[in-house]
Amino acid sequence: MQGNYRQTYARWQSDPEAFWREAAAEITWFKQPERTFSPEDGPYGRWFPGGETNTCFNCLDRHVRAGRGDDTAFIYDSPVSGAKAAFSYGEVLAEVSAIAATLRQRGIAKGDRVIIYMPMVPQAVFSMLACARIGAVHSVVFGGFAANELAARIDDSGAKLIVTASCGLEPGRVVPYKPLVDQAISIAKSKPAHCLVLQRRQLAAELIDGRDEDFETAVARNRGVTVECTPVRAMDELYILYTSGTTGQPKGVVRDNGGHMVALAWSMANIFGVKQGEVFWAASDIGWVVGHSYIVYAPLLVGAASVIFEGKPVGTPDAGVFWRIASEHDVRVLFTAPTAFRAIRREDSDGIHIKAYAMPNFRALFLAGERADPETLKWAERMLDVPVIDHWWQTETGWPMVANPLGLEVLPVKHGSPSVAMPGYSIHVLDDAGHSVASGTLGNIVVKLPLPPGCLPTLWNADERFRSAYLAEFPGYYKTADAGYVDEDGYLFIMSRTDDIINCAGHRLSTGAMEEVCATHPDVAECAVVGIVDPLKGQVPCGFLVLKKNVSRETSAIESEVVTLIRDAIGPVAAFKTAIIVERLPKTRSGKILRGTIQKIADGVPWKMPATIDDPTILEEIAEALRKRGFGSLPM
Repeated sequence: MQGNYRQTYARWQSDPEAFWREAAAEITWFKQPERTFSPEDGPYGRWFPGGETNTCFNCLDRHVRAGRGDDTAFIYDSPVSGAKAAFSYGEVLAEVSAIAATLRQRGIAKGDRVIIYMPMVPQAVFSMLACARIGAVHSVVFGGFAANELAARIDDSGAKLIVTASCGLEPGRVVPYKPLVDQAISIAKSKPAHCLVLQRRQLAAELIDGRDEDFETAVARNRGVTVECTPVRAMDELYILYTSGTTGQPKGVVRDNGGHMVALAWSMANIFGVKQGEVFWAASDIGWVVGHSYIVYAPLLVGAASVIFEGKPVGTPDAGVFWRIASEHDVRVLFTAPTAFRAIRREDSDGIHIKAYAMPNFRALFLAGERADPETLKWAERMLDVPVIDHWWQTETGWPMVANPLGLEVLPVKHGSPSVAMPGYSIHVLDDAGHSVASGTLGNIVVKLPLPPGCLPTLWNADERFRSAYLAEFPGYYKTADAGYVDEDGYLFIMSRTDDIINCAGHRLSTGAMEEVCATHPDVAECAVVGIVDPLKGQVPCGFLVLKKNVSRETSAIESEVVTLIRDAIGPVAAFKTAIIVERLPKTRSGKILRGTIQKIADGVPWKMPATIDDPTILEEIAEALRKRGFGSLPM
């Protein structure tokens, strides 16, 4: 007998349009869609043409009209500032209306772009919803991003207004935002006419007459003003979220209104298993896609409460902050990145902090954003005694492609796999020539077109770039640029980005497989493996190891043991002979390890400081560690 997942997936396969038409009934439409899918529109088709709706209405107004205005919508918890607050649906609606009125007074109308360059504060989330309310297109840029990167996004989007703050807060330091905004606007060819600045008590920013205004003063004048939701087409843009492009020009991932809501609402109920009134916490940032989908929009669409967290998994003040928040706010489901759990595991390998907090209603941990190594998963399972669910998706898709669907049924877990394809996604593994490969064989992971609702329909003002980047290499498929394999049970294993496959003496080797083995060493907290140039074999792997806090053994012995582990598990074909212990690994602000930059440093080729790097000083530490082993490195 088929389980609920198999039945649901088969139902989608047999009639995709009927499946999504039924899911769309969970959304309030001002005008019903004329069709479910239009294959003639856009690079691969568009969802729900003819439909009119509004995302802010579905997130706020309909709940308030249903008598749920006093229910909690957001919980703000900022260990870096000491601030805490809770906001009901009614309170959020009132504040969003005031911000929407403020934007309208400054000439922002349907289709105009607004850049939001903010820390993790409630006003940032409210500003996103205010844009959605009046049909404006928001583009959130991670707070503290470099001025030249912000300028590129101003120019590409043609933003008319920027919402920012005087500063962001990091453990032990204040990060001024306003000078970066001023510099970005001076660089940009397109000049936003207005800049609303939230003045934080930790640092006051200087305002430029004629352009800058105090956010709180401007919004306060409009409190009590009612702004009705602007009807938008299902296919109209809700937001642009930029990702780094290989050409230096950022790629503007576009999200529409209709399909986005349908997919997110479906995912909250069926993948995350979250119900109306429950507290869901995505411990991420609104600068990333996780923040857009699962801090702001998805929880509100189903009437849940969402946590806005301004802090870090460790150091604010300790490795127990996640459990303090989960206990204090009755979090039912937590979603974060594997790197956060590796940091917690490194600081608190025995789970002392976890045991200090009662979490009787906590029922699941979801991990995504990068590969979740099996050792970290197993540790989390032991410590939390709840399902720990790895799942896989991308900025481009906006919601999970592959997961263990908690809301449908809990499937057997295979460590190292995010489990199985979700309805909407037909996952295939192809060789470089575009042919299907046998189960268990490493290849290019692709998705059969059309992509489901919620995925990017194209790039901002760049249909041809979208086609060349995602559709051209494997006709009829969306290229994920991830490499992996599907096993005999249909479970997908993501092993690395296709760029991270090492070609060693003609053998295609997965860095992810080697990292899995490195992580099994009891002293290793986290690791990264990259391929470096070798005159004989083409490339050979090199491992970088970060040890747990309480380890005091001789480092050379640990390095030797890891080399032996790889040889025993993968074989001499891996040619893994170099393991280097480092204090920390360079990462983006979202927690992704910068393997490509490490590789360039090791190969001694020119490299550029990544715009998304969290701490640039770590790259010099890596370069010094490599120099000591005789590997070349060039300065930036």
